[in-house]
Amino acid sequence: MLNLRIFVKGMSRRILITGGAGFVGSTLAIGLKQLHPNWEIITFDNLRRRGSELNLPRLKEHGVFFEHGDIRNPEDLAAIAQVDVVIDASADPSVLSGINSPVMPLIQANLMGTANILEFASKHQAAFIFLSTSRIYPIKNLESAAWKETDTRFQWLDEQTLRGISSKGVSEDFPLEGSRSFYGATKLASELLITEYNELRGLKTIVNRCGVISGPWQMGKIDQGVLVLWLARHYFKNKLSYIGYGGTGKQTRDVLHAADLLDLIDHQLHHLDLYNNQTLNVGGGEAVSFSLQELTTLCQEVTGNKIEIAPVKENRAADVRLYLSDCSKLNALNNGAWQPKRSVQTLVSDTFAWLKENEQQLKMILN
Repeated sequence: MLNLRIFVKGMSRRILITGGAGFVGSTLAIGLKQLHPNWEIITFDNLRRRGSELNLPRLKEHGVFFEHGDIRNPEDLAAIAQVDVVIDASADPSVLSGINSPVMPLIQANLMGTANILEFASKHQAAFIFLSTSRIYPIKNLESAAWKETDTRFQWLDEQTLRGISSKGVSEDFPLEGSRSFYGATKLASELLITEYNELRGLKTIVNRCGVISGPWQMGKIDQGVLVLWLARHYFKNKLSYIGYGGTGKQTRDVLHAADLLDLIDHQLHHLDLYNNQTLNVGGGEAVSFSLQELTTLCQEVTGNKIEIAPVKENRAADVRLYLSDCSKLNALNNGAWQPKRSVQTLVSDTFAWLKENEQQLKMILN
């Protein structure tokens, strides 16, 4: 049976957000509740990631429900009543997971967990929005792309031998053959499952391949959340390293303010038919991007602190020199209704204000 639910302005809806106590999940939950006070927002999380417990009072304050549970356990999900939409923001997000550690926990969380959530959504005929990753694109293909070096960053060229890549970034038709990390493989496998649930179970589904997402309430680590980590290390006057690619800090990424992601998800929720069965790159693109060297300058300016950053020339496993999202398909699909509004400078300033306001809580986590 096809899912014929649509969103009408003012109509109440029940939305489940898995990974809802995490950075992205809590940002979406609180933001959607603020935009639509009559909607019932339910967050579901195992609180495994350090710092996620700090979001529980915030969720409660904003009238968002929290259910403690684990996506790896179908019976935990089964305890939740009928919902209209599931937003899957749950994952082990580290690209290093499984490389020097057992891989099964990653598969259980990122693939089996997604399968369990899809079964839950299928039972309720709920629309399903999946937050995937740019890490589904193969590393060797990305590394083989033609690039140039400027004073502060690496940049891709327009002339390429591979399809789906230019100075604007990577598009959805970039070749998918090759290794991408265990993390990327679990997310790509989840994307394939989602396609089958759309076709064979009639679910309305959307796959958003996100690049770097950042902002306040992200508990940044060396392998995930680099912008917050970089800013926090400057704020608390700790040390950092430029790892790989000659140790110059010219590795470059696009970044998306979590508030911009919220704007997109809200638009998708109101236009499910438009986005149904679409796989879309979502990111800041070339206009909202940074190199580590450029990020260092911004962090120095906003904090007033200069810290030691050691060069490490050897590359780290599964790293890439450069990644930018080409969001042309998304922009064409919604006729330009969504574009990132917030710059890297705004992102750094907003995150700095959050660090200052919550310094004592965050010191033990981010220092």
